[in-house]
Amino acid sequence: AAELASYAPARNRRRMATNKASVVFVDRTLDLAGAVGHHGDNLAEKVLSVLPKLPGHKTDVMVNMVELTALQTTDETCSIVAPGCLAQPNDPAAKALWESFMNLKQKEAVMEARRHLVEAASRENLPIKMSMGEVTPEQLSSYIQLFRNNLKALENHCGLLQLVLAMIQTLKHPQTSKWDNFLAFERLLLQTIGESEMPSVLKQLLPMIKSYNERTKDDYTCEDFLVLLLYMYSVVGEIKSGKELDAAEEEVKKVLVKAICDEPEPSLLLQKIT
Repeated sequence: AAELASYAPARNRRRMATNKASVVFVDRTLDLAGAVGHHGDNLAEKVLSVLPKLPGHKTDVMVNMVELTALQTTDETCSIVAPGCLAQPNDPAAKALWESFMNLKQKEAVMEARRHLVEAASRENLPIKMSMGEVTPEQLSSYIQLFRNNLKALENHCGLLQLVLAMIQTLKHPQTSKWDNFLAFERLLLQTIGESEMPSVLKQLLPMIKSYNERTKDDYTCEDFLVLLLYMYSVVGEIKSGKELDAAEEEVKKVLVKAICDEPEPSLLLQKIT
């Protein structure tokens, strides 16, 4: 763009031109880094990443509504009760809460959820005990229980309750604690890439790639590694190719392929990729 702007014939044309136009250059190198990164302290991003997709929708999720019923089930995928979702266009309180999921830090958004619940319960004369201090998912669950046997209150605040349940289910989800691990690794990666070459960064990654039988719930899965590799190659910019890089990439490929082959039930994503 700078070359074009200072190109002599172009400068002359600009002087003589009766009509003017602009060219906008957009650098999309980091688009992928944005999509696969875990940089946000943003509850909306976590909810959309962690909860299962609402069938037939790309941007909404399924909220398990069993907690609002008298059903006693431990089945996470209980399909007897229709799922809730995030889109609540007819509920002003739910819309306001979703805005705070997107615009506030997680801690503040959780406090907003408590405030909305307490206000809703007070309006319905439900016996709510307001507690101060840190808000926990368990505390929010106990507030939700107050609405359970009151059909009128359920009907009046159904949208709000769906959003709070989405928040509770996200905060309790094992993927949410892994989110913080991703964030820590990405920050470390950015520092390391600045100081060392790509081969040494890939070598650091090697011991973390574990097959299904070696993994604990805190270890990265094959999909997690694909996400991390995408992030690495997106933020590193131009890579100096050479024998050392080729060797490091071969090692990572070998270990990752073995891990993928050892998956007893590959996810839909892995099946698509393979």
